[in-house]
Amino acid sequence: MSKILVGLKRVVDYNVRVRVKPDGTGVVTDGVKMSINPFDEIALEEALRIKEKGGATEVVVVSIGPADTQQQLRTGLAMGADRAILVQTDTAIEPLAAAKVFLKLIEKESPQIVLLGKQGIDDDNNQTGQMLAALWDRPQATFASKVELEGAKAKVTREVDAGLETIEVDLPAVLTTDLRLNEPRYVKLPDIMKAKKKPLDTVAIASLGVDTAPQFKTTKYEPPAARSKGVMVKDVAELVAALKQKGLV
Repeated sequence: MSKILVGLKRVVDYNVRVRVKPDGTGVVTDGVKMSINPFDEIALEEALRIKEKGGATEVVVVSIGPADTQQQLRTGLAMGADRAILVQTDTAIEPLAAAKVFLKLIEKESPQIVLLGKQGIDDDNNQTGQMLAALWDRPQATFASKVELEGAKAKVTREVDAGLETIEVDLPAVLTTDLRLNEPRYVKLPDIMKAKKKPLDTVAIASLGVDTAPQFKTTKYEPPAARSKGVMVKDVAELVAALKQKGLV
């Protein structure tokens, strides 16, 4: 049975304006809308499309976080995933610890593909997929904008600084998704109702025997500096003069 494991991270919704707590210890999350990390939603959509084409028989969504993360997993089930696993923890998990957790689940689930978003929009680390591939000792194809399965191989078009790069990797492998890979499907009410009956297993992170001790310490959070007002100029000559005064031309 060919299986795809998809990581879903719970993050502050991308439409919400993030606010830093007054004491600088983090960002405000109380009463704030939380959603699936957009890159992870794209990863799930791609997994579902692969399954619909006959490239997989089961799609399993996984999340690491507090009990409330069940809401995002249920959304993943409503999109079309077959079952969900919540690795429950109330503490923030760094990328290396997340990769170690995924490795434990891989040992149990034996997926052909692990699909992750290229990065979380909260910490922007872009590390978990690469670390997982190294720990698993399997190929990786990051920043995917196109995925084609050909037997026991995956042909992946990647978005790189110079343009597009196409590589071929042997399966099992880790793939991470970029924004232009696909457009995630809209979840309909009947699908939400069906998702309530799909299996969602909860696993305590301590039971996995993974060292999740933080390697970094965040000392302070600060909002970006307020943008200064623009300057109105009468004509091009005045614009050039203003730029010269600032040493920009």
